[in-house]
Amino acid sequence: MEEALTFTDPAGHKVAGILATPVEKTDRMAVLCHGFLSNKNSKTNQALTALLPPQGIGTFRFDFFGQGESEGPFERITVSLAVGQALAGLDLMSSKGYRKLALVGSSFGGLVALLAAAQRPRIACMALKCPVPDFPEMLNLEFGETGMAQWKATDTIPNVVPGGSGRIKLSYAFYEDSLCHNGFDAAKVITAPSVIVQGAHDEYVPPRQILKLSESLGGPNSVAWLPDADHHFSRPEDFQRMTTLLSNWVADHLNAPCGFGFG
Repeated sequence: MEEALTFTDPAGHKVAGILATPVEKTDRMAVLCHGFLSNKNSKTNQALTALLPPQGIGTFRFDFFGQGESEGPFERITVSLAVGQALAGLDLMSSKGYRKLALVGSSFGGLVALLAAAQRPRIACMALKCPVPDFPEMLNLEFGETGMAQWKATDTIPNVVPGGSGRIKLSYAFYEDSLCHNGFDAAKVITAPSVIVQGAHDEYVPPRQILKLSESLGGPNSVAWLPDADHHFSRPEDFQRMTTLLSNWVADHLNAPCGFGFG
């Protein structure tokens, strides 16, 4: 069963979400954080929403600021805003009686999940798909010195969506804000078990970021490397493998008889 929910972030913005629950009542919930220039109904979120409820786990997916149905112009999004919305989503699920919570994040959403988990130590587990713990480095590598200067001068970036063209509006304040958030430092205080599913041919996230993240995490963790996968897990077999790994891992940890939780 799915239910549309609207909640408010710490800055007062309205955030659109969808709660999907199993047939039988559960206290287990996975909060899904989508990637950059995506939305709550991303292919990954929909796949996880199909896979987790049959295992007794609900999902809560929501749109970050200025994306999907959430309030705000996308050009004004920041990492800080996104983290505040993820925390508000977690707290909403806790208030509804979901005691065992997982955070699941994709790419940009992986960074957001890291930063949010560091502020909510009672989450049960965290699952990350191609996370970007050092977003400023990734942006500099992707755009280069000239591209970064153009971004600063025009408040626009190239449309990095697969198949996208032209430029889109995004304030340079996004980059400046991202410099204030260190995913590796956040990882050090996360003691909940974590898993990272990563493509060995990721064209955006350097492998060293993933290795350093695994070393930085304060709790037990593992990295599942998919040898032929890119950042978007474009091949059907890679996408299926990724979503199966994530859903089964989350189910194993949320359905365990003991562990961290809210309440």
